Amino acid sequence: MAGMLVDQQIILYILAGATAILLVWAISQEVRLRRLLRGKHGRSLEEIINTLSEKSLEFDRAKDIIHGHIETLSNKTRQSVRGVGIVRFNAFSESGGNQSFAAAFLNEKGDGIIVSSLHSRERVATYAKPISDNASEYELLDEEKEAIRLAQEQHNI
Repeated sequence: MAGMLVDQQIILYILAGATAILLVWAISQEVRLRRLLRGKHGRSLEEIINTLSEKSLEFDRAKDIIHGHIETLSNKTRQSVRGVGIVRFNAFSESGGNQSFAAAFLNEKGDGIIVSSLHSRERVATYAKPISDNASEYELLDEEKEAIRLAQEQHNI
């Protein structure tokens, strides 16, 4: 009987020791959790998550604004001059030095203008013709057609 009492006391001490160890472990876990939730500089984890959520919304709004600007710039770029073709030539047999020229300025759609300057001994004449879809409603010189072709090749228009 006395041996049984000693066995019960040993079991009781073991249980008390295990309880003390578990209590110390639980307290240390509670301290770690509070430290985690409190965060650096006294900010709680909830405050940090809320701040990050607000920043994420700000980034989304900024992304949408930037996307709109990119779309606007892309549309403007399509309308800007993307291809330039220049051909120098002698307009008249008595003049030399290839002083006459035809210059085509086209956007992505093949719209633009062709400027031609015809040089002779007595005068210089300059003409401008509108270009729509790589063609003009006005008759074009061979050199003007060549300038349009060069402008098309420059940016695969």
